[in-house]
Amino acid sequence: MTLNYVIWDVNPYIFTFPENFPLLGGRPVAWYGLLWALVFVVGYYVMRKMYRKENLSDELLDKLTIYMLVFSVVGARLGHCLFYEPEYYLADPIKILYVWEGGLASHGGAIGILLGLLLYSRKTKISYLHILDLIVVPTALGGAFIRLGNLMNSEIYGYETTLPWGFKFVRDWAPGTPIDAIPACHPTQIYEALVCLIVFVILLYFFFKKDYAKTHPGFLFGLFCTVVFGTRILIEFIKQPQVEFENSMVLDMGQWLSIPFVIVGIFFIVTSYKKS
Repeated sequence: MTLNYVIWDVNPYIFTFPENFPLLGGRPVAWYGLLWALVFVVGYYVMRKMYRKENLSDELLDKLTIYMLVFSVVGARLGHCLFYEPEYYLADPIKILYVWEGGLASHGGAIGILLGLLLYSRKTKISYLHILDLIVVPTALGGAFIRLGNLMNSEIYGYETTLPWGFKFVRDWAPGTPIDAIPACHPTQIYEALVCLIVFVILLYFFFKKDYAKTHPGFLFGLFCTVVFGTRILIEFIKQPQVEFENSMVLDMGQWLSIPFVIVGIFFIVTSYKKS
């Protein structure tokens, strides 16, 4: 008899430093943190290929990496604190700095990146729109890594499903809970990761094969926003609420925050063809 679900009971931590290890003794290393680090490592090498194609120096890329690192993490953290749990964090603002407790929002990270790239553009005199067209390529891949990090944490998954790829997230239930008592749910982390991966491949094609960053300025950025955030709106309909107040909303916070990105994306796709 074939079971119509996947049992997911993965430890979110890779290992824990020994107690006598300097500075880091007793601290665990999480898959989520590793995948976040890979976003910047792999993203750097992708951007280096793109920068060299555009005849931009590695020095400019190093500056971009610093801007991206700072603004994406700060934006993602503030986005979670202010969009999803404002009462909790505004009552004790110092807890905003407790990043080890978890809590990063992709929409906040996106806003942080947009602001950081604006400052980077002014500093380096590189066209803001051109930088946006470039940065969305590794960002799409980074989105896939982050969603895989959510999967390793057994978090942000969907409602119950009878589909054969439904996941039973064992670690989200009390120890000893029978498997039969745990519902199989949509692995929405995998859905979003696959979307990001597909978008990454498409953007690579348009950048390297079609040279759209030059011939259709704004198209790559528009395509990224439209597809990634458009599918986010759809996937949210089968995703369980992240916070209590979303239970009473027709559209949840993730959907409301995605709508402006989709509108902006469509605008840039249309104007990119008009300009070309």
